[in-house]
Amino acid sequence: MKIVLLGTAYPYRGGLALFNERLMEQFHREGDEVEIQSFSLQYPPFLFPGKTQYSESKINHPFKIERTVNSINPFSWIKVGRKIRKMQADIVIIKYWLPFMAPCFGSIARLAGGKQTKIVAIADNIIPHEKRFFDTIFTKYFSKSVDAWVAMSRSVLEDISLFDKSSPRILSPHPLFDNFGEKISRKEALQSLGLDSGKVNLLFFGLVREYKGLDILLQAMKDPKLANLPLHLIVAGEFYDDYSKYEQMLAEYGLRDKVSMENRFVKDEDVSRYFCACDLVVLPYKSATQSGVTQIAFHFSKPMLVTDVGGLPEIVCDGKSGYVCQPNAESIASCIEDFCLNGRDFSASLETEKQRFAWDKMTAAIRKVYKESINRNDNKK
Repeated sequence: MKIVLLGTAYPYRGGLALFNERLMEQFHREGDEVEIQSFSLQYPPFLFPGKTQYSESKINHPFKIERTVNSINPFSWIKVGRKIRKMQADIVIIKYWLPFMAPCFGSIARLAGGKQTKIVAIADNIIPHEKRFFDTIFTKYFSKSVDAWVAMSRSVLEDISLFDKSSPRILSPHPLFDNFGEKISRKEALQSLGLDSGKVNLLFFGLVREYKGLDILLQAMKDPKLANLPLHLIVAGEFYDDYSKYEQMLAEYGLRDKVSMENRFVKDEDVSRYFCACDLVVLPYKSATQSGVTQIAFHFSKPMLVTDVGGLPEIVCDGKSGYVCQPNAESIASCIEDFCLNGRDFSASLETEKQRFAWDKMTAAIRKVYKESINRNDNKK
């Protein structure tokens, strides 16, 4: 099959780019002809609070990545849409995560799609975490260009029906992020980060946004039941929220000796150090559909503490791959206490659970809804 992905890819950085590249790598391994049409401009400055959108890593792929799409230039959309249509691809994959991208993606999809070329959307979110007045209108516009859907959580699968009640759809969870190399020893990882081997190290990883609940986790860290436990929290990720707010919380709660915060984007080659050094990965999210952080944790066989929001409990099974708690400080603190005092070993269950998240299951899901969309058209004739 000929498959074109429209979306973020190298030299852009972050989970979206890594997902798209790894997905196309899997299709390439399966013998498909693949390429990515990526952005020449992804975010205008007012929508990007970080320091840079670009990766510092050197990455080579066995397929073509072209930077053709300007997210705010309709003339670019027309040009790229016509270009993809001429390719006569079987599938055009669009990873949808933000309504801001809907006019761009929806316009290109309308030009690129056809009788033999089907538009398959992989939905991160349909209802965004951080809402804007245009969300519903934009998502409705995009959804009308889609022939089939892949949702990575049940909540997103349900949300799709708010905009499209008839197109084929399937649930397929986020595959493992196995892009970050092999495990290193805990000792080596701790030494590289200058951390104490006698501590129970908790890890909050990734871009820091308000909905991810770092403030709740810091409140949990000051709970009296954790006061005498040998805990250390590592916060590793660039802050897209007000950094000073969290600094003030550390001072107010007396946590400066128990929490280290690294306000920077973690390079791909450094990710293994943080996950191999930690004992428990904590996702205290206030809202979520799913998270790529869980799939990095699975890759490195690390237990997780997640909150009972969105699709997180679908990914992390309570008592098997970690803890599922309520999104409040008391519940989080109780789970951390249990982990420290009872010496829970999740390693065997983690190895079993991670088998659910193979990349060939995602490619199979895409092929399935593609065939259903073709059959649906044939039945209309």
